[in-house]
Amino acid sequence: MRIAVYSGSFNPLHVGHLAIIRHLIAMEGFDMVYLVVSPKNPLKDNICADTAAERLRAAQEAVLRQGLGKVRVDDIELRLPPPYYTIRTLDALRTREPENEFTLIMGGDQIASIRQWKDYGRILSEYGVLAYPRTGFDIEKTKESLQKENPSYRIGIIDAPVVDISSTAIREGIAAGEDMEKYLM
Repeated sequence: MRIAVYSGSFNPLHVGHLAIIRHLIAMEGFDMVYLVVSPKNPLKDNICADTAAERLRAAQEAVLRQGLGKVRVDDIELRLPPPYYTIRTLDALRTREPENEFTLIMGGDQIASIRQWKDYGRILSEYGVLAYPRTGFDIEKTKESLQKENPSYRIGIIDAPVVDISSTAIREGIAAGEDMEKYLM
């Protein structure tokens, strides 16, 4: 099976994530979408790994509430020791399910900073990525630059909808007492 691996802190899951998930479900070529809740992004300080189980439960409930077939909320990172590097997650998935092919899903903001990721070259050449648009990031230019570095890098761009909301903006809105319910998944 071909599996789209959509990984993140999902703190919280929101309508932007939902739009990407629905787009992935509708795409030809993927049999399943694994929503992988990450305890802590090594490149960000604003997420506490202690909330990972709570975020996993929230993701499971949201997927059920939305009736998202072909989506599996996966706890694999919660069972891995820190640090939570994407390459370790992908390798663990491949070890657990050697019959499946995994492709990482990421936003334009993430691919723009992928050179900071541990073993990003392996991610791009062994697993490949599909990047979706984010306002302010030129995915085509980033793809060109990375493939000049190594033509074997597998980088695709998906024409997914752009939803200009972020988990950070939602958390800030909630902290300021704003009603952010309409943005939550």
